[in-house]
Amino acid sequence: MAAKRNNSASKATPNGFIITRIFAAPRALVFAAWTKPVHLKKWSAPNSFTIPVSRGNLKAGGEWRACMVSPQSEKLWLGGVYREVVKNERLIFTHKWQGGDEETLVTVDFADHARGTKMTFRQTGFSSAGSRAGHQGGWAQCFDRLAAHLAGT
Repeated sequence: MAAKRNNSASKATPNGFIITRIFAAPRALVFAAWTKPVHLKKWSAPNSFTIPVSRGNLKAGGEWRACMVSPQSEKLWLGGVYREVVKNERLIFTHKWQGGDEETLVTVDFADHARGTKMTFRQTGFSSAGSRAGHQGGWAQCFDRLAAHLAGT
């Protein structure tokens, strides 16, 4: 299933999905939005959720951890390990919910684009179509929030 809207395209793959998005911001700023807690806390959770905790050791082998808080005040912890960090170009990291069995792999590529920055986001390793669809929808909301955040910086 592929969906396209404004500056975004989304496509499911057998055990994951790909979202491409054009952000009207320089590549260094988009990369910083992915790697600096001051930015991550503004966008890295679906609508109506907050992300009060976001920290990590931004290097290959470094761990990251975050807490999302639902509208009902439920704390949802997640984390992983950075596999690759290339400043302003690429992030690869694992993604796992605390207490969950499913660990996925996220790859985010950043490239210059005539209108700013093209971000290609891939998440793979889902054990079910339901989990894949839930994450795909959640990330789409996050990227809408990221676009709004970048527009305000």
